[in-house]
Amino acid sequence: MAQQARLMDRQAFYERIDKHELAPLWEVFRELITPEPRSPCLPHVWAYDAVRPFLMESGELISAKEAERRVLVLENPGMRGASCVTRSLYAGIQLVLPGEVAPCHRHNQSALRVVLEGRGGYTGVEGEHIPMQPGDFIITPSWAWHEHANPSAEPVTWLDGLDVPLVQLLDASFFEAHAAESQPRRFPHGYGLARHGANMKPADDDHTAAASPVNHYPYARSREALHTMRKHDALDRHHGLKMEFVNPLTGAAAMPTISTFIQLLPGGFQSRPYRSSDGTVYSVIEGHGETRVGDKTLPWGPRDTFVVPSWARHSHHADEESVLFSFSDRTVQQKLDLWHEEKE
Repeated sequence: MAQQARLMDRQAFYERIDKHELAPLWEVFRELITPEPRSPCLPHVWAYDAVRPFLMESGELISAKEAERRVLVLENPGMRGASCVTRSLYAGIQLVLPGEVAPCHRHNQSALRVVLEGRGGYTGVEGEHIPMQPGDFIITPSWAWHEHANPSAEPVTWLDGLDVPLVQLLDASFFEAHAAESQPRRFPHGYGLARHGANMKPADDDHTAAASPVNHYPYARSREALHTMRKHDALDRHHGLKMEFVNPLTGAAAMPTISTFIQLLPGGFQSRPYRSSDGTVYSVIEGHGETRVGDKTLPWGPRDTFVVPSWARHSHHADEESVLFSFSDRTVQQKLDLWHEEKE
């Protein structure tokens, strides 16, 4: 009886403090501070061949100009309606048809592009036109003017990755549309790579932004680096041969809120089980294989996208030589001293 009366007193207390926008921590403590990460996100693969018909259909329904950005959002099945692929990251597949321009704007969300299909498009970033080739990794830094255009005769598609959920969490979003559809071209193609991408920098360089001054990481160069290292370096049993894209001025992650990687898995390679606290999005550049996440198997092939949630034990198997691009919020977690990994 005494215990029952005590519980009733507690409930009455909760009801009284509720009217003053107060709540008892002890009722939710174990949900807020957990022994290990509990992500609502689920492992999932978006097969490009299944997504592409819907993407092309969207091109018949709305123009790139009308849509601002014609994108099909990759919504994590565990968080439908939240427009996110992990708790902190957004992903989508964008289409620009022949002759179209996705108008110039800027926002303080950092963005990356991984080109999936087409060879004639370009992204303009702060006055430099960056040609888009399959597998290329392109950065649009926070608050940088950018537009996308396709003067070719074939569709161009790419995977977008942004820190939209993180910026939304911080209530820190800003956006501005450019007065013109396209910004003036101020620099020739390759200017950024020439200025900062050859292990040199101008003697009077005053670049202070957190993002890499190099906005274009061509896949041809990344692939060559992977294959050169493959001849001389031992494979990591958890990752194969994995490299991180970095800011050449600092050696830090190429983007202040998103870590980006590329890895080569030789044909027949089976990675050891691994998990880390950063939920990770993968884009398949080359090859076929599968990734085992817990008790779920995700088969993948070229241009497919898949996600591995935070702290989910997983392993990769490559049926043939494969190259995977990936991105996560690892750099944020490392800066906050939160990141953990576990290897078997």
